Amino acid sequence: MNTRQIRVWDLPTRIFHWTLLILVVAAFVTGWIGGNLIEWHGRAGIAIAGLLAFRIVWGVVGSTYARFADFVPGPAHIWAHIRGEWNGLGHNPFGALSVLALLLVLLFQVGSGLVSNDDIAFEGPLYVLLSKSTSDWLTGLHRQNFWVLIVLVVLHVAAIVYYAVAKQDNLVKPMITGVKAVSDPAAESARGGGPVAFVVALAIALFAAWAANGGLLPPPPPPPPAEATPAW
Repeated sequence: MNTRQIRVWDLPTRIFHWTLLILVVAAFVTGWIGGNLIEWHGRAGIAIAGLLAFRIVWGVVGSTYARFADFVPGPAHIWAHIRGEWNGLGHNPFGALSVLALLLVLLFQVGSGLVSNDDIAFEGPLYVLLSKSTSDWLTGLHRQNFWVLIVLVVLHVAAIVYYAVAKQDNLVKPMITGVKAVSDPAAESARGGGPVAFVVALAIALFAAWAANGGLLPPPPPPPPAEATPAW
C-alpha cells in the first residue's frame, strides 16, 4: 500500500504538548516534596495557566487538526470509532475526549491552586480574592483533583502504548516530527495557524500568566511609616 507523509501537528501544538508535560511533572515533584519548593510549584502552575490559555486560543485559530472544531467528536464520530469505521487524522474521537478531559481537569487544578493556601507560609497569587474558608475548601479540592489528573495521565499513556503495540500506530512520533504517514489519497496536510495567529495566541497566553500571577490586582498598601526614635 502506497503511503505519503503529510503535516498533522504544527510546531506550536508540539511545543505546547511537550512543555505542558515538563511543567506538569515539575508541578507534581515540587508539590509532592513541598517545603521550599512550594514556591516553584506555584511558578509551574502560573506557567501552566499561560499554556492552557494558549491552547484554548490555538484551538480556535491554529492549524487544521489542532482546532477544536476539527477534533471535538459528536455521537456519530464516537459510534463510528467504536465500529472501527473512523479514519480521520489528528485525535481520534476517544483521544479527543481524553484531551478535553485533561484540559478541563488542568484548568480546575490551576484555578484552584491560584487561590489556595497551606496555612503556613504559602498563599496563591489570587488568594486575596476569596475568603479564607472558600480558599480552604478549594485547597482541599486542589489536592483531591490531583489524583483525578494522575488517573487521566495514566489512561492517556496506556492508550498510546495500546496503539503502539496492538495497532502498530506510533502516536508519539508525529507529535515530535509533526508529520504522519497516511494511505488515504484524500488526506490533506494541516493548514492555517500562521505567524499572526501564533502572535495573537502567545500574547493572550502571556497576559493570562501575568493575570494569574496577580497582575490585575491592586498594589498592596504601603507599610506604615516607622515610628520616630526618641532622641534620649
